[in-house]
Amino acid sequence: MKPKGDVFDEKYRVIAVESQCLTIRGVRSGKVLTIVNPDPETPLSAAEYPPGKLIKLSDPSAAPLN
Repeated sequence: MKPKGDVFDEKYRVIAVESQCLTIRGVRSGKVLTIVNPDPETPLSAAEYPPGKLIKLSDPSAAPLN
């Protein structure tokens, strides 16, 4: 059972994007999160994450194992 207010249950709006981090704000909660890109070879871009875009986070632990 997921805890109430889980980060994966909310939609987020992109606030800012840099090559190595994405800043988002929860639509309902207003919580601001910064996601750090672990792969410097694949930078984030404003074309991929334009400010104002709605996104939903996915839980990597819920993905099937290889």
